[in-house]
Amino acid sequence: MDDLDHRLLGLLRADARDSAASLAKQLKVSRGTVQNRIARLQAAGVIQAFTVRTRAELEDNRVRAIMTIAIEGERSRAVVQALRGLPEVAAIHTTNGRWDLVVELDTATLAEFSRMLDQIRTIDGIAATETSILLATQKL
Repeated sequence: MDDLDHRLLGLLRADARDSAASLAKQLKVSRGTVQNRIARLQAAGVIQAFTVRTRAELEDNRVRAIMTIAIEGERSRAVVQALRGLPEVAAIHTTNGRWDLVVELDTATLAEFSRMLDQIRTIDGIAATETSILLATQKL
């Protein structure tokens, strides 16, 4: 995957229903390039599904969490790239201090959440994780 693929995935994460023409305009490439890239990413299994994102309060039963991750050595880029391919990863934040990354997770069920934790913990380069489930969100 190159920079264009990553930018395309970012746009699709923001709005998977955006048209190929609109994506092409934003990326400054042809519509055919966008369509070919999407097809290639799907065939390679990078894009596994297109989903709908709703407001969190509409889905009280969803399991949302914050995972902090410590990375071994200079593996940050590989770890972030692996996390970007997971649809349950809502956001990835770099940080300082004990943890290298803060990852927002969003899953439909506890069973899916458990599978996601297991999958993330097997990514090469992850030294340690700590996860906290978000129980309620307070508005300011």
